[in-house]
Amino acid sequence: MTPISFLAGAAAGAAASWAVRSKSADGELTALRAELESARSDGSSHERSLAEARARVQTLETQVTLLQEVIEAARGETRAAHEQAEVHRRAAAVTLEEATARARDIVRAEVERQAQQRAQQVVADAKAQAESMTRDLKTRDERLALLEGAVTQKDQRLALRESELSSRDRAVTERERAVAQRESAAEKLVTERATALEAVRSSEKEALERVAALTGEEARSRVIDEIMDDARRSGAREAKQIEDLAREEAEKRAKRVIGIAVQRYAGEYAGERAVTSVHLPSDELKGRIIGREGRNIRTFQEVTGCDLVIDDTPETIVVSSFDPVRREMARLTLERLILDGRIHPSKIEEFFIKSKEEVERTIKEAGEAAAMELGIGRLHPDLVKIVGQLRYRYSYAQNILRHSVEVAHLCGLLAQEMGINPKLAKRAGLLHDIGKAVTHEVEGGHAVIGGQMARKAGEDEMVVNAIAAHHDDEPPRSVLAHLTAAADAISGARPGARREMLEGYVRRLEDLERICGAFKGVERSFAIQAGREVRVLVEPSEIDDAGALALSRDIARKIESELAYPGQVKVTVVRETRAVDYAR
Repeated sequence: MTPISFLAGAAAGAAASWAVRSKSADGELTALRAELESARSDGSSHERSLAEARARVQTLETQVTLLQEVIEAARGETRAAHEQAEVHRRAAAVTLEEATARARDIVRAEVERQAQQRAQQVVADAKAQAESMTRDLKTRDERLALLEGAVTQKDQRLALRESELSSRDRAVTERERAVAQRESAAEKLVTERATALEAVRSSEKEALERVAALTGEEARSRVIDEIMDDARRSGAREAKQIEDLAREEAEKRAKRVIGIAVQRYAGEYAGERAVTSVHLPSDELKGRIIGREGRNIRTFQEVTGCDLVIDDTPETIVVSSFDPVRREMARLTLERLILDGRIHPSKIEEFFIKSKEEVERTIKEAGEAAAMELGIGRLHPDLVKIVGQLRYRYSYAQNILRHSVEVAHLCGLLAQEMGINPKLAKRAGLLHDIGKAVTHEVEGGHAVIGGQMARKAGEDEMVVNAIAAHHDDEPPRSVLAHLTAAADAISGARPGARREMLEGYVRRLEDLERICGAFKGVERSFAIQAGREVRVLVEPSEIDDAGALALSRDIARKIESELAYPGQVKVTVVRETRAVDYAR
């Protein structure tokens, strides 16, 4: 704090103190005056104390006089303090102006000093930058000199190359001229030889016409006719063979694909194996199963995923679904509800859970029993479950699980005869149709799907290939694949394997032989291979080889139009000529 500011503060403090004291004295004076007035008012009533009051008044007047003097003195001191403060304020103002001017001079000097230092630094930086740029320019000049030297060398090389190219162009031109001369000479020679050859051909033609007594056009047309006849016969035979192979393969694949698709896809159509009948103790249960406003039957269909068909059939309800596993769960649930007698939504859900657990347990036991029956060792748990699900699936009314077990036995027997591992063959036979256990939501053929599932479960690659290739969806890479396909065909083709009435089976064989015997030139016919092939023996004197081809086609077309049969029927026409003589 500067002396000027200190003095100004002290003066202001003194002035404030005297002002406070002056106010205090004024207050006391006012109080004394009030008290004096009170004493004067009381003087009339207090005459006895008048002298005392007067004395007191005098005393008070004396004190008032003293106080007035003190106040005047304080006022004088206050005025003096104000004057002194004003003097100090003026001095402080002068001192502040001087200090401001001095500070400006100091700041100006400092700024000028910093500016000089900055200017010196800028000059030094500019000099350094100029030196750096000078060095860079020298370096660039040296590089430019080198580049100019390289460009000069390239120009020289280009000039040499241009001279070489011009000399080569001249050589090529000379060669082209020589080649053109040779071509003209060769063309002339070819023309002469062609003329001579034409003369020779004309002379040979005249000689042939004289010998054969035919003109050239007649001989040409005769040869062309013979070639066309041979070509027609050969083309007809080849076309017949190609058509037969294509038809057989197409029918085989189409029927297999359709059969698998119908088995796996639950579409809007009715099928013999898509429903299950449940017997009722009485028709009164039908109303209870339907429930009030149909709530019980709606709950049953939502929980089980199956439809209930309730019609006029006495004491019978039909469970309809194309998923055999869910249909079995629904059947068990309905039987439990009938036995319990309490039919309402909560019981339907409770019994469905129990039925589902029972069916899953049955599936697992069926898979384990099949593996144990074949003695193939341990199977992956997922494969055991899938094999057990085949218990509820059918193909042409043949249970797929029993079919798979039968194929496994056949594969084992064939493998033993051929010296192959029978356990591996049985595994392939048991698992060859596991792709049929999945629904239509999984895309692809059942053989390929089964191979993928077996590979995922860690089965041997030979087994995986045997599963995927048993319907030619993949090329077979081992003898085991061929054995599996053969065993599958044997199991499905043997009479009685795929449920068929004996009368219908015999009637179909008789119809095959009857159709074949109705054609002219047929001596005898035999239906073999469970009706999958028919062999026709013809009279060689009435049917030639070309006629045998046409006859096989006609018989096949008539069988297609008149008979219904699974798979395909192979028509074989046999024509033979026997020459017999005796040596005596």
